[in-house]
Amino acid sequence: MNPEPAQPVIDTHVILRTGDKILFSQRGGPYGHGRWHMPSGKLDKGEPLTVGAARELYEETGVVTDPTQLRLVQVVHHRQDAETERIGFFFEATEWEGEPVNREPEKCQALQWFTVHELPDDIIEYPAAGLNGYLATAGPFTEHAW
Repeated sequence: MNPEPAQPVIDTHVILRTGDKILFSQRGGPYGHGRWHMPSGKLDKGEPLTVGAARELYEETGVVTDPTQLRLVQVVHHRQDAETERIGFFFEATEWEGEPVNREPEKCQALQWFTVHELPDDIIEYPAAGLNGYLATAGPFTEHAW
């Protein structure tokens, strides 16, 4: 009997960075309520990764970035629970247009810049794994919660 092929959810995360500051979003929905993460979301079917990342960044913050300017900096294979696994692609954006605003107040309590030296204590574990891999330059891949 052959094992069933994995069907992970594909997520994009954007590390919007200016100098030593990174933009964080404080969750307002039930998952991770009140905790921090970077702008992120699920990839739509038929959508290239960079286009999905740029779309999610715009939908959440109003910031416009050229998908070709996004730099892949980390991939995380995350086990959410016994039934669900996710693969998160973390992109760094250092060039964009516009000032970040909270465009999804029903999902987001706040947007805030933090320095890489003083990150919030309560970052959701899955995006924290990608961020920490990126900041540590420990290699482009992390497995989390397996």
